Amino acid sequence: MTEKTIFELSRPNRKGIRFPAPDVPLAELPKDFLRENLPLPEVPENEVVRHFTNISQLNYSVDNGFYPLGSCTMKYNPKINEETARLPGFAHIHPLQPVETVQGALGLMYETQQWLGEISGFDAVSLQPAAGAHGELTGVLIIRAYHESRGDTKRTKMLVPDSAHGTNPASSAMSGLEIVQLASDKQGNIDLKALEAECDDTLAGIMITNPNTLGLFDENIVEACQLVHDHGGLVYGDGANMNALLGVYRPAETGIDVMHFNLHKTFSTPHGGGGPGSGPVGVTKELAEFLPSPVVAMTSEGDEQNPAFYDLLVPEKSIGRVKSFHGHFGIVVRAFTYMICLGKNGLLGVSTHAVLNANYIQARVKDVYHIPYERLCMHEFVTEAKWEDAPGIRALDISKRLIDFGFHPPTNYFPLIVHEALMIEPTETETMETLDAFADALLQIADEAKNNPDILHNAPTNAPFGRFDEVKAAKDLILRTQLPENYGS
Repeated sequence: MTEKTIFELSRPNRKGIRFPAPDVPLAELPKDFLRENLPLPEVPENEVVRHFTNISQLNYSVDNGFYPLGSCTMKYNPKINEETARLPGFAHIHPLQPVETVQGALGLMYETQQWLGEISGFDAVSLQPAAGAHGELTGVLIIRAYHESRGDTKRTKMLVPDSAHGTNPASSAMSGLEIVQLASDKQGNIDLKALEAECDDTLAGIMITNPNTLGLFDENIVEACQLVHDHGGLVYGDGANMNALLGVYRPAETGIDVMHFNLHKTFSTPHGGGGPGSGPVGVTKELAEFLPSPVVAMTSEGDEQNPAFYDLLVPEKSIGRVKSFHGHFGIVVRAFTYMICLGKNGLLGVSTHAVLNANYIQARVKDVYHIPYERLCMHEFVTEAKWEDAPGIRALDISKRLIDFGFHPPTNYFPLIVHEALMIEPTETETMETLDAFADALLQIADEAKNNPDILHNAPTNAPFGRFDEVKAAKDLILRTQLPENYGS
């Protein structure tokens, strides 16, 4: 099925709207601003509505199906979050207003900072970074600024385990640091011997994703942090997988010095289609003076007669502004709503159920799909999509076939240290029935891979579009609407 463009639906002299007669004198338009040909579509209102409604129904979202996209935490987004973000007092304010007129918004930002600090154990938080990778960059810039403030300019080496998030090396490289990759041990943890071999006086720090992209909690986390600290380095924690840890583990207490949070993952803001995101950064008290500016502070606690007063302050050695204004405020409103609705016990339930759901699916499929690191997983697990008796099948084939069962595919080919990787994260919001249906689909697909592989090679067969030529799609991009050759004739 091919959806026609709005231009292809166009026919001359069809109108979707009629403007009222002008109530001011007409004036001739400047000729410099007029075009000889302006090919706007001519479509009636009902055709426009039907066109965009039909297109919207081709989309797949977490609102209409299971979305086990590993490392992304595509959980259901409660609609109350959207309602609060659209309250006029939040939606209709401007970041350049005097602080006296936006005390409610600043108060919400301050409380969000406090909640994130309590959850993670960090002493100070900035809400300014606009996304997870932006939070990584901010954190690494803080580490670099810390060393430079001490005159320790030879510390230019950042260690990145091979099980870290893929953006970690890029964030360090953009900060001007040298990247050194660390291997994992046989249990999927940081290899402490490999780490110790790289610890010297050029060490700026290490970027640790925990749980890592294998879905495993790093059993060597305390020893790894201590080794880095003993050699004068700092530890960056990638908080993208915090959905597994809420209420159970506070990263700062095991030696992490700076970490970003993904509000658009752990704290349930929609993030399909590339955004919007939010990547606040938490730090220990030693690094608080380097946070990007401004941060929200309570300058007066208030009393029974006077409310508390909040202001925007610049930390003493701030790395400066990393985002215009104060970050993605609407995302912060959604995240704060999510946290206060759940409360302490509810947030603990998020992580425990996320871990339970992932382990349940892993247990159901592990006798058929090879699990390279067969341990209790955290919020996600990684399997190898390959069998000796099905040599022509790849992870991509399994993912395409899952579409026929009505499921969004999991993450493919990541982490890179697992061949034909499928990275599966069910999140805590899915029911037992959904988990069983997904596991059943994986088991059936495994049987098809060995007994009728053509089904997988031709999948998907019941989606709006079939399988694309991925090489051609990558090399022959079509990034804009093309007008038909005979348009307007």
